[in-house]
Amino acid sequence: MLKLNRKIGLLAFAAGALLAISMARAEDASATAAYKDIQATLGSVPDMFKTLPDVAVAGAWAEIKAVQLNPKTALDGKTKELMGLAVAAQIPCQYCIYFHTEAARLNGASDEEIKEAIAMSAIVRHWSTMLNGSQVDLATFKKQTDDVFAAVKAKSQ
Repeated sequence: MLKLNRKIGLLAFAAGALLAISMARAEDASATAAYKDIQATLGSVPDMFKTLPDVAVAGAWAEIKAVQLNPKTALDGKTKELMGLAVAAQIPCQYCIYFHTEAARLNGASDEEIKEAIAMSAIVRHWSTMLNGSQVDLATFKKQTDDVFAAVKAKSQ
């Protein structure tokens, strides 16, 4: 019985190893295809993609293409890049700030729109710091916010 269990264990191990090897080859092929598509789309493969393990390249590229580079999403390219810049300014990430500023410009953002996106990110960060640091009660904050919006809505009707 012990010999049979060993044989079954060895067969299971061998099958798992073969599966892992075939999956690794598929991941390599997937990364290669993604790199070819990145090259075709962007004209080169930026090093940022090369920092990823092969298993992650295709998924990361698919996400960028599906959201950031897709002109048929709910948000236009300029809005997406201004949002990216606002977040990048708060992280802060010098790489992302540079990228999203240039991408926003490429998508038609003016210098004033870029400044406004950064100013909005600073305002949100400021008030987030004040509210969280002061431990303002969230339920009270939500109620007051709802009351403000209801009053503004009533005035506009």
